[in-house]
Amino acid sequence: MPPKRSPLKIPALQALLVQAGALLPCAALAVAADAAGVGLTLLHAALLQGVLAAALSWKLGLARWWLPIQLLFPLALLAGLALRLPPWLAGLAFLVLLGWYWSTYRTQVPYYPSNRHVWQAVLAQLPQGRALRVIDIGSGLGGFTLHLATARAESEITGIELAPVPWLVSRLRAALTGSRARFVRGDYEQLNFADYDLVFAYLSPAAMPALWRKAQREMRPGTLLASYEFEIPVANGVKTILTTEGGPPLYIREI
Repeated sequence: MPPKRSPLKIPALQALLVQAGALLPCAALAVAADAAGVGLTLLHAALLQGVLAAALSWKLGLARWWLPIQLLFPLALLAGLALRLPPWLAGLAFLVLLGWYWSTYRTQVPYYPSNRHVWQAVLAQLPQGRALRVIDIGSGLGGFTLHLATARAESEITGIELAPVPWLVSRLRAALTGSRARFVRGDYEQLNFADYDLVFAYLSPAAMPALWRKAQREMRPGTLLASYEFEIPVANGVKTILTTEGGPPLYIREI
């Protein structure tokens, strides 16, 4: 099991605290501006709040995708109030996003879709002439898993996804196309990598060290660990493949 960590280390909570912390200096500046006879509009205040929150997020070392979120959040809130959107709409949006991203706040693995060039490159690295067991961890909408299940019909191709909405979509895609691909909902930390000939991952930089430690503990000699875009944290023995010109590399390590 992954080690427990303080809730204050969770990026989503850090981002929320940053927004809350940015309120005080913004309020102080608004009071000072008002005392000087220069009134701030709500739009100015929201923009200032967003800029300050984004700057603090950058200073704290939050992942780069938090910066536009922090910048735009106060403006989006202001726009929602100005448009007088019904409260249930915000609740619906929250439920949809919760189902899509689920435990991203904990795992630091947002939704990253791979592409057909990557799937074909991984397929070319697989041993021929025998049935294989392949697992796609964080399988998203199931594109990679469905592609391999078609190309290697003799093999057992499985995708595992923690977020319920992408998992459900992938299950529906498999059912509608008659694919032999199998999709399970769960945390890949609960898997035993020794059961697979190939482990494919498109996660995030934050997840790679723990993934490599798990692979070292569990994967059998001669099996393959593949990671798209995010490098496997080991210096030697990793094959790097550029699947598209100027695109991120595919890393493959034989255990």
